[in-house]
Amino acid sequence: MRDWIFKPNRRNRYINWLALDSWIDSTLYSLYARFKDWWANYNSFFAGFRVTGFRRLAVEFLSEAATIGTGGLLIVLVFEIPAIELTKNPNWRTGSEFSVTFLDRYGSEIGKRGIQFSDAVPLEEIPDTLIKAALATEDRRFFDHFGIDMLGTARAVVEDARANGAIQGGSSITQQLAKNLFLSSERSISRKIKEVYLSLWIEAHLTKREILKLYLDRAYLGGGNFGVEAASQFYFGKSVRDINLAESAILAGLFKAPTKYAPHSNPAESRARTNQVLTNLVEAGFMTEGQVHSARLNPAKIIDHEQDYAPNYFLDWAFEEVQRLMRGKGEFVLTARTTVDVSLQKLAEQTVDTTFETEAKYARASQAALVSMDTDGAVRAMVGGRDYGDSQFNRASHGARQPGSSFKPYVYLTGIENGLRPNKVMTDTAPTCGNWSPSNYGGGVSGRAMTLYDALKMSVNTIAVKISLDVGREKVLEVAHRIGLAAVKKTCSMALGDANISPLEHAAGFAVFANGGKAVKPYAVLELRNTHDEVVYSRERDEPPPAQIFKREDIEILNTMLEKVVSEGTGTAAKLDFTTAAGKTGTSSGPKDVWFVGFTGQYVTGVWFGNDDFSEMAAGTTGGHLSAPAWHRYMVAAHTSMDIPQIPGLPLHQRQVEERQRLAEMHRDDPNAGTSGASSADPSKRLPARLRKMLTSLSKFLKEVPKLKGPEGSEKGASLDKPPVRTQ
Repeated sequence: MRDWIFKPNRRNRYINWLALDSWIDSTLYSLYARFKDWWANYNSFFAGFRVTGFRRLAVEFLSEAATIGTGGLLIVLVFEIPAIELTKNPNWRTGSEFSVTFLDRYGSEIGKRGIQFSDAVPLEEIPDTLIKAALATEDRRFFDHFGIDMLGTARAVVEDARANGAIQGGSSITQQLAKNLFLSSERSISRKIKEVYLSLWIEAHLTKREILKLYLDRAYLGGGNFGVEAASQFYFGKSVRDINLAESAILAGLFKAPTKYAPHSNPAESRARTNQVLTNLVEAGFMTEGQVHSARLNPAKIIDHEQDYAPNYFLDWAFEEVQRLMRGKGEFVLTARTTVDVSLQKLAEQTVDTTFETEAKYARASQAALVSMDTDGAVRAMVGGRDYGDSQFNRASHGARQPGSSFKPYVYLTGIENGLRPNKVMTDTAPTCGNWSPSNYGGGVSGRAMTLYDALKMSVNTIAVKISLDVGREKVLEVAHRIGLAAVKKTCSMALGDANISPLEHAAGFAVFANGGKAVKPYAVLELRNTHDEVVYSRERDEPPPAQIFKREDIEILNTMLEKVVSEGTGTAAKLDFTTAAGKTGTSSGPKDVWFVGFTGQYVTGVWFGNDDFSEMAAGTTGGHLSAPAWHRYMVAAHTSMDIPQIPGLPLHQRQVEERQRLAEMHRDDPNAGTSGASSADPSKRLPARLRKMLTSLSKFLKEVPKLKGPEGSEKGASLDKPPVRTQ
């Protein structure tokens, strides 16, 4: 046979194909024979390790344990990487370099944040009684374990099981420090795993004395105070260097639950806790009963702070904004005038408490968040949880949860931008997206035709999904991102609110509807001054005016639909009898989250209820039954004047029309009488009408009195026309 390969200038070559075939066959057979010999030798070798009976069972158990353990380590590694990422902050040990004094919108001091924790009292100067009390109560084996107290955790589990509840904590001091330095107070498995890794990391990088020092300086001890030095000054009016055993026992008892055991607000609980700490000192062998007997008979004297108040959740968020605004500016000691209205803040906290005493206790909800802002994004009140002392995690600003049907207005706005109108008729039938189809609340579809007005006010899921599919989910995504909801992703069920957003973000999104389509970025800081009283930041001066991101006419159309949700639909529990309101209810699957976000012409408020561990609430709990009543309770009390601006696209409420007519008639009779309907922005304008009239008359009288001159010609007379200037 001729070769099919020819080489230039060479004679034709031939291949012996039979020989080649024979070589391939013999080679393959030889390899197969060698493999059989190797496999036989392999089996013969391991045959000597073959076990039977009980030994076989033990080997199988160890084998499976090794396999599962390897898989578990890989899973835990997923949590370890983000935990270690948190340690890359160069200021993780020293805390923030900023020290900020906060004022409310009227200039009154409301709190401080950002003290250099590591520069507090040295550990050598902290009384031995306080250190022993803290160790005896929080972590008796602190100097013996490697960051995780296995024996202490096991003991806590046993005691909790005996008491059928959580009575002992299993976290070591190192674990608590890891949470204070790097993590939030959110209760979740992922946070607990991160806490364990960070505890091991801290133990590897710090000595036990350094860990104890940081713990004593960074722990929250109530009243807005962090660290034992600040707490000692707050409760006893003296440095921690000078406290006695009774005072040490009070401070040591606050580490677990500072609000519950605060001596100025819960004296009975504090006294019982103090006695328990003294008992712990004896049980741990740090002191004898005779040594603690005097402290039991002579309790510490507490400074009265009944009049003190601090909106702590708001201050935490405002402090984050200050750091963002001043990063790299070289100014660290600052005074910040903020947007918070203390009267509204207290009202918001009272609203949450009242709701837990009424509707929420039947809903099996354990946490809540409330955000209230002006239509431009100025936050007036913020409640980030049920109890700041129990948990400093701010659910209002950082608690990302599923908005459920309260997301639908963004979908309808996308439809309006693309030509849909409220009177368009659509059928309640389930569309298909891939292999998924939506159903309505309670399951199923009705099959009936309805207008978009009716579909939104009754929160029909199928029609919201149809709109997202018809106009394009990409356009819905673009609208959500334009509003500021960056976490929203393109999914089949995006129209039903499957993304996670915070109450603060959600309220800001609805503020866009309330102000006619202008961009809203929530803000807390109006002005920042340095130690020389120089203005280093002014929102009015340094921030550009908000951009018009939606056509006003499109927003007006949407607002007419949201008004019907409140007046006729799922949000009727939020209806106000003195002004027009608009908004939307929301309930995620489970239900795990319930919402109501709504607005008047003056305030935009969002209310959320749920559980930190994402457990389901009671069946039948909805935003309309739980969040909407809380929203109504807050908004009724928040509006102290009938001078409420008009919502874009909606008429004034009849009560407002009547009030404006009455004020117009009063103004014709008495030009000075028109101030009774003034906005609540000025506290003096919220006085009763008769008192304002008296002050006006007094002001006129004083103007006619000759002003007295001092020895250097300075005026001693005071004018009521201008409020006194508050300086810092």
